Amino acid sequence: MHCPVCKIPVITLEIERVEVDHCVRCGGVWLDRGELALLLGDSESDEEIARLEPAPDVSEAPRNCPICDRAMEKTRAGKSVVIVDRCTRGDGLWLDAGELDSVVKMVSGGRGGRVHRLLAGLFGAPPETD
Repeated sequence: MHCPVCKIPVITLEIERVEVDHCVRCGGVWLDRGELALLLGDSESDEEIARLEPAPDVSEAPRNCPICDRAMEKTRAGKSVVIVDRCTRGDGLWLDAGELDSVVKMVSGGRGGRVHRLLAGLFGAPPETD
């Protein structure tokens, strides 16, 4: 699989038996359908993600799904300013650097926990640029 931003191959990390695809260049993360709920161990998170609202006013460049290669929809995660790219066919979600941590905090109500701390440590901060 290739990063929809950088177009380079992503690496696959296994976290709590869930494969998370990560771009080492831009820090983005791809989650297949249902993987966020598996990471959180919470079926309510699926409902929360289903409530992602379209964000047509976003000026961010469109991205193609790394699975089906179709244009993804820009969505707003809840009432936050976090913009998540969602495959319109339901293949999954693309989160730019730092967005996974923001979405996990939003969905979990800010609760901590081992998986949350692990995700925040791995994907919470955007990569530094030269």
